[in-house]
Amino acid sequence: MSATMLRCLGALLAMCLMWHGMVQAAGKTYAERLGWPEGARVVMFHSDDLGMCLEGNRGTAKAIEGGLVTSVSTMMPCPWVPGWLAYLKANPEVDNGLHLTLTSEWDHYRWGPVAGKPAVPSLVDQQGCLWGGVRDVIQHGTPDDVEREIRAQIDKALAMGMPVTHLDSHMGTLFANPAFFERYVTVGIEYQIPILITGPDGYLSNKYEGGLAKILTADGLHEKVWNAGLPVLDDATGVSYSWKTHEEKKRMFMQTIRELKPGVTELIVHCTLQDAHFDAISSSGATRQADYEVMVDPEVIQLVKDEGIILTTWRELKARRDAVK
Repeated sequence: MSATMLRCLGALLAMCLMWHGMVQAAGKTYAERLGWPEGARVVMFHSDDLGMCLEGNRGTAKAIEGGLVTSVSTMMPCPWVPGWLAYLKANPEVDNGLHLTLTSEWDHYRWGPVAGKPAVPSLVDQQGCLWGGVRDVIQHGTPDDVEREIRAQIDKALAMGMPVTHLDSHMGTLFANPAFFERYVTVGIEYQIPILITGPDGYLSNKYEGGLAKILTADGLHEKVWNAGLPVLDDATGVSYSWKTHEEKKRMFMQTIRELKPGVTELIVHCTLQDAHFDAISSSGATRQADYEVMVDPEVIQLVKDEGIILTTWRELKARRDAVK
């Protein structure tokens, strides 16, 4: 057999193997592709906004130690990052990622970019702080400055010795603009740090009409991320922020847990111990306190067990993705 024929056969075999892999993956949840059995419901209860304030640090620590929270993410531009880092160093098993932050949304409690105003001028307002809302970032920010700032946040965390198991986006800013999202994907793949991204049927993929959903379905970015060696979620939602009281949150969380579909799902909360200081920062104290209360509620914890929910972390997702050939 000639060398040319051998090369052709090799190419054909490679195409067949690729097609076979695509067929096998079709119809499977990402949980199954990560090695869990068919029908498995795998969940991360994920607490955001660590490092923003002492009350958030304390509430989340208690929800990790005595509740359902399995994963967290840190806002690197914020003043209580050193305090949270001390907790992480004392508890190295905690699954900590970065809540990549491009906004500074509170009126009297604000922060600027990690990269510094001269390095990312399109991301700061007249006070030299990050813009107050997502629309402001989209209106003024450039993709180059966005990428420069998220790299600075990652590099600062790594330089401080902070564990970084994953990346996500504060207020969804990176999910609301296709150019920003593509930079986020690029950086995650380059650093080989898992990023919050869902398949095309996930909540995040469909929340931002004309933005994230469009590029995910058109360009198959979720599969690009998977093929680059990073895990992908089946679903993720932060809808609990709209549930206000403990009673409402408990009822809705229990309903959500019972109705969970197979796959890997991230349920996002903001566990905070509300006090007068936090109320001076934000009016969101009650809903954040209720998140904490539900995450440590014995009935909710028991329901997770009774429903056969498998709890996981981003660290485990990456280890499982590394094991997939």
